[in-house]
Amino acid sequence: MIDKGRWLLIPRGLGTTLLIAICAVLIGSVLGFIFAMMKISKSKLLRAVAGFYTTIIRGVPMATQLMIFYFVIFSPLGVSNTILVAIIAFGINSGAYCTEIFRSGIQGVELGQMEAGRSLGMSWAQTMQKIILPQAFRTILPTFASEFITLIKETSVASFIAVVDLQKACDNIRNSTYNAWIPLLTCAAIYLCLTIGLTKFFSLIEKRMAKSDRK
Repeated sequence: MIDKGRWLLIPRGLGTTLLIAICAVLIGSVLGFIFAMMKISKSKLLRAVAGFYTTIIRGVPMATQLMIFYFVIFSPLGVSNTILVAIIAFGINSGAYCTEIFRSGIQGVELGQMEAGRSLGMSWAQTMQKIILPQAFRTILPTFASEFITLIKETSVASFIAVVDLQKACDNIRNSTYNAWIPLLTCAAIYLCLTIGLTKFFSLIEKRMAKSDRK
């Protein structure tokens, strides 16, 4: 793996994996918040649209979605940037899961909180921003963290559309060296380190938030 600088494929692939995951979770968070608001709205149309989105996206495997986005939607339009397609596909997929995470967190806050905010003269938006969302964020943080960690691992299917991510980089080394042990175990070890590191990072944030609440 060291010979001919093949190992350099690994940090490049890792960078691609992190780029896709971070951009996708940002897109997913925005979409998740928008569709969560639609799901808890009084409009039947908005609730139906949000329900259709989450049902379709959560019901189709990520690998299938990725290939549909690339081969069916973007390739006919002349878009050949596979990393961009992967970011959009994973972002839309993450948005469906974030929708349910945000919806459950918002609806988990007591109804009296909204009534209390409105009785103080706040608008619906002000009450949501200053009272409901801060409480909901504390509730959804562990689930949101799990979604981000899961998303990083799911990016391994990006190689289906020829994205050279961490998984694909290690697989290329395996094909070049005819040795599966070292590159694949290295890939597994890096994913494991990312998972453990992020789990501890989000756990630390939760503990600090818990301490601030007690104060």
